[in-house]
Amino acid sequence: MGVNAQEWSIQDLAKAAGTTSRTLRHYGQLGLLVPNRTGANGMRYYDSGALVRLQRILLLRELGLGLAAIAEALAADGLDMATTVDALRVHLDLLRQERDRIDRQISSVATTVLKLEKGQPLMPAESFDGFDHTKYKDEVIQRWGKDAYESSDRWWRSKTDAQKQDFQKAALDIAADYGRAHAAGLAVDSPEVQAIVARHAEWVREGWQGRSWGGKPFEEAFAYLGEMYVSDDRFRAGYDIHGVGTTEFARDAMAVYGRAHS
Repeated sequence: MGVNAQEWSIQDLAKAAGTTSRTLRHYGQLGLLVPNRTGANGMRYYDSGALVRLQRILLLRELGLGLAAIAEALAADGLDMATTVDALRVHLDLLRQERDRIDRQISSVATTVLKLEKGQPLMPAESFDGFDHTKYKDEVIQRWGKDAYESSDRWWRSKTDAQKQDFQKAALDIAADYGRAHAAGLAVDSPEVQAIVARHAEWVREGWQGRSWGGKPFEEAFAYLGEMYVSDDRFRAGYDIHGVGTTEFARDAMAVYGRAHS
């Protein structure tokens, strides 16, 4: 424990967070986690606000964001506690979704072990619950058709692990850029924002293989995606993690792009 109940030394904080003092000092050098005071002996001390900030940093790291993107997300929060709470609520929803998925995997594996021990037949639906990467298959087919799903599924399976990681990282970068533009107060039809949307459109187009989904031209379907982002908490979580309101900002920017290119 530190000097008082609301202050912790760098060693205590590192131990509680499961990280190292060196990592916390690195975060301090980057301006991500500044100690509230430094003792006469050079010891760094952190208050309860730093605990909340470090929690956010670690959660964002687990989501795959780099330190630069994390800095942007934290800057978007500013010192407004209400904004921080909103961001943490998004994290909480993500963690609950992940917990549900892991619970399903645990149940699935336990069922497999039990059936193997008893010599009972296995059922695919039981053995792979929580593992299926095609969990949005029915939804995609309903919205855009079977051909759209099968085409994108073949494309995704054809990629190497490194290519998949690069593609996913590009999505994170685009979302972070939307968040930064929104925090900066840029207009959705500004050249800077529309440049982000153009990158986003190319990213989507690659996954869609240039097809017209559900009989819609690409630009119309792309603009419709923005509405999905706002209405679906799964998508919203990936954008609002960069600042509450980023999802609506991206939707509006995508609508501008769709109108300009249709």
